[in-house]
Amino acid sequence: MPATSPTRTEALLAVAILSLVTAAVVTEDASAAQAALAGGFGAGWATLLLVARRWTVPALLATAAGILGYYALELPPVGVAAPAAAILYLAAQRGRVQPAAAVGGGLLAVSVAARLIEGDDISVVIGAGLGSEAALMLAVIALGDAVRNRRSLRAALARQAASAAEERRREAARQVEAERLRIAREVHDTLGHTMSVVTLQSAVAREALADAEPGQAEAALAAIHAVSGSAMAELRATLGTLRREPGPREPAPGLTQLGPLVEGVRSGGLAVELRLDGPVDALPTVVGSTVYRIVQEALTNVLRHAHATRATVTIRATPARLSAEVVDDGRGSPGAAGVETGQGLRGMSERVALLGGTFAAGETAEGGFRVSVHLPLAGVPA
Repeated sequence: MPATSPTRTEALLAVAILSLVTAAVVTEDASAAQAALAGGFGAGWATLLLVARRWTVPALLATAAGILGYYALELPPVGVAAPAAAILYLAAQRGRVQPAAAVGGGLLAVSVAARLIEGDDISVVIGAGLGSEAALMLAVIALGDAVRNRRSLRAALARQAASAAEERRREAARQVEAERLRIAREVHDTLGHTMSVVTLQSAVAREALADAEPGQAEAALAAIHAVSGSAMAELRATLGTLRREPGPREPAPGLTQLGPLVEGVRSGGLAVELRLDGPVDALPTVVGSTVYRIVQEALTNVLRHAHATRATVTIRATPARLSAEVVDDGRGSPGAAGVETGQGLRGMSERVALLGGTFAAGETAEGGFRVSVHLPLAGVPA
């Protein structure tokens, strides 16, 4: 709700009105009755200034009527423009420029007509008198309107600054959220795949030890050591990014690391066939990293849930598009087989969406499960 209490400026203008009337009474050496009556008008005009913020137009009209009544009673002259200037300024400042101009013009017209009827010299009335009073009224109206425009401009600039600050805050929050999701995906994919391989290889090692096959147990432990070492390197790189530590970072995994990834899954007992078609070596880094993570997560799900014996990874690249597909011969439907439908598939979909691609996952006609990705290459930075 806008403020309605008088401001310092309005209070000073009210004091000025009272001082103007007091000076006129003293100068004209008015009688006690005239002085009291003139003081009453002055107090009334001052009061109207103090309430003009709430009732602008009524205060403007009441002031004009008071000026006409003041001169009708032949009280000590104070001019027309002087007692009206303050209320005209406040009215223009409140955006009532047209009513202020109309009231000012009306007062001048009545004043000129009254003085001509009384027999004053027309050259004096129309010349110096009218010109000076009209100039004063126009000046205060223009000043009030200029102050209002300046305040409106300052308010608009303040709103724009607040809006820009809020937009910066929201953008920073969006960036923080995007980075948080990215880190969550990286940690999930790295640890998820590593723990799946460790679980399978530890089971293999335990069975090999039970069957007195130390060679097979040693191979399983070596696979655990390799995959855990790779996971630790990726986690250190992620933590280094979070801490803004100086020095080189581990390169983002890409299609060149698909071979070791597939070999690690094969060592867990799942037969995996890797097919690469097209210029996959020239892919942008972000595309290669995205495809690597999707294949990694898809194979992790196969190891965890599908009870599959075979999986096929197919990567096809053209100058404009890349497709990746992971198909297994396991249980199939996530709902029926318990294939992970939470963070894993959601993370894949988010990665693909960031590059403007399409993602699909579902049961095959033969009962297995397929993860399919299509990514545009045009416009993706290298």
